[in-house]
Amino acid sequence: MKLVGTDQMRDLDRRTIEESNVSGETLMDRAGQGVADVARRMSEIAGFTNPFVLLIAGRGNNGGDAFTAARHLKEMGFDVEVWLAGAANEVRGDALKHLSKMKTAKVPFYELPTKEDWDETLRNPVGADVLIDGVLGTGSSGPARGPAVGAIQYINARSRDSLVIAIDIPSGLDADTGKAEGEVVRADVTVTMGLPKRGLVEPAALEYVGSVEVVDIGIPPDYVEQVPPEDDRELVYLTDIKPLFPRRKRASHKGDYGHVLLIGGARGYAGAIAMAARAAVRSGVGLVHALVPESIAGVVAGASLEAMVVGARETESGSLSIELWKEWKERINKFDAVLLGPGLTRHGDSLALVKEILQGCEVPLALDADALSVLEGQAGLLAKAGCSIVITPHPGELSRLIAKDSAAIQADRCGAARAAAQATGAVVVLKGAGTIVAEKGRVLGINLTGNPGMAKGGSGDVLAGLLAGLLAQGLPPYDAARAAVYIHGHAGDMAAWRKSQAGINAGDLIEEIPYVFRDLALR
Repeated sequence: MKLVGTDQMRDLDRRTIEESNVSGETLMDRAGQGVADVARRMSEIAGFTNPFVLLIAGRGNNGGDAFTAARHLKEMGFDVEVWLAGAANEVRGDALKHLSKMKTAKVPFYELPTKEDWDETLRNPVGADVLIDGVLGTGSSGPARGPAVGAIQYINARSRDSLVIAIDIPSGLDADTGKAEGEVVRADVTVTMGLPKRGLVEPAALEYVGSVEVVDIGIPPDYVEQVPPEDDRELVYLTDIKPLFPRRKRASHKGDYGHVLLIGGARGYAGAIAMAARAAVRSGVGLVHALVPESIAGVVAGASLEAMVVGARETESGSLSIELWKEWKERINKFDAVLLGPGLTRHGDSLALVKEILQGCEVPLALDADALSVLEGQAGLLAKAGCSIVITPHPGELSRLIAKDSAAIQADRCGAARAAAQATGAVVVLKGAGTIVAEKGRVLGINLTGNPGMAKGGSGDVLAGLLAGLLAQGLPPYDAARAAVYIHGHAGDMAAWRKSQAGINAGDLIEEIPYVFRDLALR
């Protein structure tokens, strides 16, 4: 989804109002409805019973969105309350119209016009299941001041016990640069209007933005098309992913949805390839094969009953032996895609196997984990491969592959992903907060789904298996990579809302994948 600056978004709003005869009041109502819908969904997933939603509003249009959201939430049956960081007589324009409607709907409303009011409230806080930040929007500049500072401090102080939703942009964050000059709200989800703002994907903003939901407020698509891109990045978003999953034919069979081969595992490292197999099964692919060392075949088969697990010759240390290639070099291209790497280990035979597969594979190939680590300093081998490749490194693995310090990679993740795509000819998925999808000649895809609870062993294996399953279903590598990171991250968000970030594990992500697919295709 195209990223825009604040001036571009302001112009799109103006054109919609002036040329399409849609009132600002209507646009604000649609924005508030979108915020309410996200709050409802989060509350349902989190299992809140009769949730209390506290909306904290500013005096401008961002506050107007909060007033509208409060009214819609009340109509949905939520227990709702609104606090204003300012005085009601300072509210103007469309925001004032929605404040009046909100009062008519009998939503409880309180004014806290000074910083001292907020300090006092923080000493005697009110518990809320969901906090909605509507204090400052994209029109604000510089650090927060006056009651806005107190409101932001209150939200952050109470975020330990409440889910936090920011309207359009976390209050205090610069929508163009992603930088914070003062106090900034730390949100779990940012519900942005119309199009994502450029600042949301900046590295400096990642600590504040959380995941991003985009609300369609009715800006005509041709207006959006006419906005010149100011960035070579895009947000990976639901609306980009949905068209990749058309309705399935009624008379279809498992052979219509691809056959994927996963290669990896070692004695003592059965979990990685088992997790990848379980995730591949959930990807929608028709058939999953796993090729693993003989000594762990039973373990992997028991962990993923739907996968066909084949034991192969292994080395003295229990990793896959290069000897298996004699048999499998004639079979590998009968599959629709291949994943190589989870649990493979860095044995010498692993490197030999990776090299042989790079030369002999003709179907889409995903390389993960040890399949990348054994290629330390040999990125050029990927460029010579006879098939399309997707690699899924974390910064440390990419550092070894392209001989660049991992700190330097983290300092310029976009530049590093571009450089890796250029050097390898592969689609590069640079994992981490704000996962990046890069392909030579394409815009960078920035994914903002996901959360710190996913920083656990096995999460990367889930992503790899999901990606391989999508490749086997015929998705082009760049599209498969974007879809995989979005689905994977959103599954992580749903698991965290349901169970907590600290308590989730990689298996929880797998169990949430079907529910993410429900967002992509009703069936």
